[in-house]
Amino acid sequence: MSIQHTVSALFNRFSQLKVLVVGDVMIDAYLWGKSSRLSPEAPVPIVNRTKTEQRLGGAANVALNVQSLGATPLLCSVVGDDQDGAALIRLLREQGQSEEGIVLSPERPTTVKQRIISGGQQLLRIDSEVETDLTEFERRALVQRFQQLLPNAHVVIFEDYDKGVLSAPVIQELLALAKQAGIPTVVDPKKKNFLSYKGSTLFKPNLKELKEGLKVDFSDANLDAFEAAVDQLQEQMALENVLVTLSERGVFCQSAEKKRTYLDAHIRSISDVSGAGDTVVSIAALSLAVGLPLPALAELANLGGGLVCEHVGVVPIDRDQLREEALQSVVLQKELAEFKVKQ
Repeated sequence: MSIQHTVSALFNRFSQLKVLVVGDVMIDAYLWGKSSRLSPEAPVPIVNRTKTEQRLGGAANVALNVQSLGATPLLCSVVGDDQDGAALIRLLREQGQSEEGIVLSPERPTTVKQRIISGGQQLLRIDSEVETDLTEFERRALVQRFQQLLPNAHVVIFEDYDKGVLSAPVIQELLALAKQAGIPTVVDPKKKNFLSYKGSTLFKPNLKELKEGLKVDFSDANLDAFEAAVDQLQEQMALENVLVTLSERGVFCQSAEKKRTYLDAHIRSISDVSGAGDTVVSIAALSLAVGLPLPALAELANLGGGLVCEHVGVVPIDRDQLREEALQSVVLQKELAEFKVKQ
């Protein structure tokens, strides 16, 4: 079977999937302007605003990436019952996404990250957020929404930004529900709950998160120490598969059988790395759901993460662009030579 046929079948299969995305959602807000002088009041640039924009961020950007790949996202989270929460719901509706899994709470604000951009450069970011764990009422409401959505899902993504939606008890409860239902789980972790995702199907930290989560330190060039850390992670947390993003050095994956694969990054014109991890985890989850071999999963995610870095700001992946790059990938040609996409 040709690579063209296999890739086409793969992307068609993506369109049949439903992905439950649970975690911290937020609004990525942008103020775009021009700056040509410094303020007389302080040594800071004056920005003359030309436009403002609000985009879905955090776990909601993962849902956008899932949607851009042709699949159906089922977003589950807790946001504030406030003006920004209403804006987030409006943005979901504009994208044609369901709000069924969103819990509105009067006890916490909606997370907003506002970026001030001039000349293609980010000058300042202003965050409005809390990082406290959910109240008991919020936790129960979240778990209930998760349980309602779970039977429709082919895979679950845990998108953790350390904003309080995913605490250790919540993670363990949701993982147990997914495992009981036989649905694979993909984790994009952060520092606070790093070791709470025991038994997940695919665990995707970046190198910095790996070091911080295990409280280890080593030179990035020390492959022996890096591989020992991945072994420790996999054994300590009973993980099936591990995918580590290595920034400009590409990605690394290790299977349940301890098969290791390093994949180089592809040469890009990097504009902004914001949201690249969201794209990687989205592609990884869909690839896992269709049974793609781990090295092929890692390469496709590697391609997607690089592509979104060519754009300023947090943007979802372009499905057609990813498909074209996949057709040119030597790694995918090799890994998919004998792979048959299950319909």
